[in-house]
Amino acid sequence: MAMIDEPLYPIAVLIDELKNEDIQLRLNSIRRLSTIARALGEERTRKELIPFLSENNDDEDEVLLAMAEELGVFIPYVGGAEHAHVLLPPLETLCTVEETCVRDKAVESLCRIGAQMTENDIVDWFIPVVKRLAAGEWFTARVSSCGLFHIAYPSAPDQLKTELRTIYGQLCQDDMPMVRRAAASNLGKFAATVERSHLKTEIMSIFDDLTQDDQDSVRLLAVEGCAALGKLLEPQDCAAHILPVIVNFSQDKSWRVRYMVANQLYELCEAVGPEPMRADLVPAYVRLLRDNEAEVRIAAAGKELSSDSSQHVRSALASVIMGMAPVLGKDATIEQLLPIFLSLLKDEFPDVRLNIISKLDQVNQVIGIDLLSQSLLPAIVELAEDRHWRVRLAIIEYIPLLASQLGVGFFDDKLGALCMQWLEDKVFSIRDAAANNLKRLAEEFGPEWAMQHIIPQVLEKINNPHYLYRMTILQAISLLAPVMGAEITCQKLLPVVINSSKDRVPNIKFNVAKVLQSLIPILDQSVVEKTVRPCLVELSEDPDVDVRYYANQAVQACDQMMVSS
Repeated sequence: MAMIDEPLYPIAVLIDELKNEDIQLRLNSIRRLSTIARALGEERTRKELIPFLSENNDDEDEVLLAMAEELGVFIPYVGGAEHAHVLLPPLETLCTVEETCVRDKAVESLCRIGAQMTENDIVDWFIPVVKRLAAGEWFTARVSSCGLFHIAYPSAPDQLKTELRTIYGQLCQDDMPMVRRAAASNLGKFAATVERSHLKTEIMSIFDDLTQDDQDSVRLLAVEGCAALGKLLEPQDCAAHILPVIVNFSQDKSWRVRYMVANQLYELCEAVGPEPMRADLVPAYVRLLRDNEAEVRIAAAGKELSSDSSQHVRSALASVIMGMAPVLGKDATIEQLLPIFLSLLKDEFPDVRLNIISKLDQVNQVIGIDLLSQSLLPAIVELAEDRHWRVRLAIIEYIPLLASQLGVGFFDDKLGALCMQWLEDKVFSIRDAAANNLKRLAEEFGPEWAMQHIIPQVLEKINNPHYLYRMTILQAISLLAPVMGAEITCQKLLPVVINSSKDRVPNIKFNVAKVLQSLIPILDQSVVEKTVRPCLVELSEDPDVDVRYYANQAVQACDQMMVSS
């Protein structure tokens, strides 16, 4: 009996499970749709499974969301792109449900399927779905239709294209604000597929209607359309059609629309080009900087904000203002931005100072290192001793870049002493970064420079009375050794490490064992046998268990080196 019913079994189980009261069972069943489809085969999936899913009226959003997601990748199970149209009916139904996330997923799946359909199938099957949804009685269908036009339009013949443009225009004037919002949100994608001749006439007319909508939620989405349409139009058309809209939006009675303009300002500047930007957008920008709403001022983030009473506004300003230097160019950066950088570098709030330091290289590319060193270096030296360790850390990480651009002479004069000072910082992260910093400097300026300016000062500090600082020096030696090479390591660094093996603190001794192990590949075999091994053997008999463990690890490394050579 089981053998006879075998082909019917998967669909029968699915039907039972999809009608089960337990939502988890229904969910699991939807998640297994691809397995069921494979069991049924392509033809039965098209003729039985998909129609069944179209009629399935589950009222749980979670189940519907899973179904919308699964159907988006179902083309291989129905026989490939030539049969993709059979997947449209269940997704069309899902585009009309009340839950937004289900509709969004259904639209996403329809777009994915539409992108794989042939032009003829789009005209025969996909466009009718778009038209039915756009004419839907319930607003949810009309909202969903807005996200499908950019897939349908390119394949349509001229007559149908005209009809689709007309329908989209009607959606932009729909009675329901939710539909107009969806139309505004998707206008950029749709406009990108429309021919240039219609772009300047019909699409701009649609756009004008949206920009004058009485609902601020529609107008703020039209702001995004400004940037998208601006990139599609010629510069002169952009200045004529888009620029006045942006200027009006920057004075909109709704703060949310003004916020959107402030937030999209970089994109809007790119769209309209340099001349209109200077003439019209800069005054609009100044208005946004003086806006009554803090959120608008944060989004605009400009000059007046460097003295804003809110530390969060100043922090937001610091994080974006450095990015304006490449846009403004050298002269404007020096005149307008440099005073703000210096003011923010001295801000009492550490996050503000951090946001400036972390982006210094963007300014350096624009104004050049000479001016940067004159104006900003005193502030950097001051921040090197900042009371907040994260600020000190950010400065350390910036030092190698600064060093490479300032050159050896300048670095020795101004920053050399700072790099040594950080090795004895109270915070471990600073000492650790300082040791890595020395290695990067040695790589930048070469072993000869390091031999003269780094090695003597580092080795002096091995006698620091505090063992934590002595450990930092050992770490610095292990990082510098590969850069310095075998000869200097053997002559200068190794004796200091060997000497530290007599330290009274166990932590120093087991770090000596670790450092010696890291030096083995650098040193000559004879030096390892005569100097390193005897020291490690002695440490392997130490009373402290950790010292013995690390010493034995290092001895094994010596033995492996002997075997391999």
